[in-house]
Amino acid sequence: MSAHSLPRTERLRSLGAVRRLFESGESGFIFPFRYVWFAEPDTEQSVEVLFSVPKKFHKRANKRNLVRRRTKEAYRLQKQILHDGRPVNLDLALIYSSKETLPYKTVANAVRRILESVVEHL
Repeated sequence: MSAHSLPRTERLRSLGAVRRLFESGESGFIFPFRYVWFAEPDTEQSVEVLFSVPKKFHKRANKRNLVRRRTKEAYRLQKQILHDGRPVNLDLALIYSSKETLPYKTVANAVRRILESVVEHL
């Protein structure tokens, strides 16, 4: 499988894992994202990510889908930042928190800064 793919196994889907992430995870804000992450040491490296664009800010589904696609693409191309560290089981949620639909370049820069800050805390 390509290093720049985003298979289903790398997406956070388990209700228990999502609940644990939001109850005991650490959070931060880098415009236009609020991010929450939870890490625990493990023997093998596993990173799962959740993308969210609230209906509160973007009423139209096509705008939410556009922002979600841009975020997924930015993460997919830059996820090697997380995979270069030590083995850790990491769950990450990226929540888009801007009312404007920002260009891809802004989204990609924010995702890169988020991934770097998470690696810095590990």
